[in-house]
Amino acid sequence: MDLIELGERVKTTRKAKGWSQTRLAQAARVSRARLEALENGRIAEIGFKHLLRILNALGLDLRITEFNRGRPTLEDLTAEEAEQDAPRLDR
Repeated sequence: MDLIELGERVKTTRKAKGWSQTRLAQAARVSRARLEALENGRIAEIGFKHLLRILNALGLDLRITEFNRGRPTLEDLTAEEAEQDAPRLDR
């Protein structure tokens, strides 16, 4: 997952909670401008401390796993299954 995907996940989770950027920024103790830049893929570096504050405020965490090495992840398999089911749902 790269920083752009991470920002998209933060944005999706924030919106699902019904939170504004201001509310999340206050809860995470980061600037709203920093949060907005993360969510919109306009930040080159956010810093580990700030990232953890944002994720923790949303109830998310950061996990370290072994490098994928080309094997599909659960997310990959779920997305593939959804794509395969799509034509059947159009009937």
